[in-house]
Amino acid sequence: MITALTHPIPLIDLEIVHAPIADELRGAFDRVFRSSIFISGPEVAAFERDLAAYVGVERALGVASGTCSIIMMLLAAGIGPGDEVIIPANTFWATAEGVHHTGATPVLVDVDPRTALIDLAAVEAAITPNTRALLPVHLYGQCAPMTELAAMAARHDLMLFEDAAQAIGASYDGIAAGAWGRAASFSFYPGKNLGALGDAGGVTTNDHAIAEQIELLRSHGSVRRYVHSSMGFNERMDELQAAFLAVKLRRIEADQVRRDGAVAQYHEELASVDGAEVFTIDPRGRHVHHLMVVQVEHRDRVLDSLHAAGVGAAIHYPVPVHLQDGADALGRLGQFPVSERLAHRILSLPLFPGITPSQVSACVQVLTSAIKEAS
Repeated sequence: MITALTHPIPLIDLEIVHAPIADELRGAFDRVFRSSIFISGPEVAAFERDLAAYVGVERALGVASGTCSIIMMLLAAGIGPGDEVIIPANTFWATAEGVHHTGATPVLVDVDPRTALIDLAAVEAAITPNTRALLPVHLYGQCAPMTELAAMAARHDLMLFEDAAQAIGASYDGIAAGAWGRAASFSFYPGKNLGALGDAGGVTTNDHAIAEQIELLRSHGSVRRYVHSSMGFNERMDELQAAFLAVKLRRIEADQVRRDGAVAQYHEELASVDGAEVFTIDPRGRHVHHLMVVQVEHRDRVLDSLHAAGVGAAIHYPVPVHLQDGADALGRLGQFPVSERLAHRILSLPLFPGITPSQVSACVQVLTSAIKEAS
């Protein structure tokens, strides 16, 4: 029987994350409250400028959620019915959902077992005359192999987009996540490396036509109040979330240093744990470690033991896209064996800026005991 921790360790402790900036966040709230401007105002504009500068692109556009950012960028680029968009089977549901809501067809491919990222050979094999775009996912904070994907897209005359929901600050071959494709989507869900205090998302692009279309789409197709040039959506970023995100963006690099330190400790201590396997980190990229994911046998039993001991582990993600009830024939059991195997083996350990070395060690010690107990 594994001894429970005296002090449970959550997957992410947002109280600790927010404590150093609590006064700045309250100041941002007070500033927005006093302005009485809550939608599409100066806070959103300022955050968009800061985000574009951080990613290294010409435009950034705030929207209401990460899922919405996928829909907006694809629609703005002309993706729609009759088009196929290639995505990995090992991703959050929103990647497929975003493609679906444009009227296009998400085409799933398997992933590389070493990294859990989209498999290049599988992408090449999935291209058909109806393929219009590639949408790789920068999973767990590591960029997909973008140099190779960009070359593939150019060779087949396809558009390249990025699902960068988990990868703010990451890069590949010196180019930032969000600066590779025609456009990239970001999620600012509270648990992300750059998290709002509610739902929010963003699109980054160097394509001014796409940016202009998103400006219309996110605000009822409106060029100015009560004048509508197209059918759009109500998917704007709130002023308050933009103000909060601007505060947190100023600290993102300092927080990343602390996150990197915890991950380095995890890797060092996990190296001597039999039965725990970590994914390969591509030396050509900067991994920002949104999640600390390991693979184990008997995962569900191990996870139960972690929870019983007070370690707030989780699974990202327990069911591949093609096996979800709402997948509508996107694939069949056995079609994407790597993604299916990972879904039975992966678990995410606690990771956040401010996690202490003793907490990391405690998580590894409990994991070690849980693996032994489950085997």
